[in-house]
Amino acid sequence: MARIAGVNIPTQKRVEVALTYIFGIGLSSSRKILEKAKVSPEARVKDLSDAEVNNIRGIIDTDYTVEGDMRREVTMSIKRLTDLGCYRGLRHRKGLPVRGQRSKTNARTRKGPRRTVAGKKK
Repeated sequence: MARIAGVNIPTQKRVEVALTYIFGIGLSSSRKILEKAKVSPEARVKDLSDAEVNNIRGIIDTDYTVEGDMRREVTMSIKRLTDLGCYRGLRHRKGLPVRGQRSKTNARTRKGPRRTVAGKKK
């Protein structure tokens, strides 16, 4: 099992897809990494040699911000927005959609499960 950037990469998958299991690497950056490392995207992780895995690991370490550093960067930028008190920061603070989506309906992912409000008694 290959371990890159502190993540165990699935061995049965193609290298191109397996690299996306690392936080901060998507499909396009995965393709760029493999192009730099001169590794075929169709190859399976189990078929890679140790030299190829080390080459990929080196490219990711030098050129990309991944995993813990990336998570820290994202949380710090959200914290900066909330401290500023700007509109986006307030939306983060309230747990509402940040990027202009409607919130009267269809915001369940951000707002959480529905909370029933008791009706008015007569």
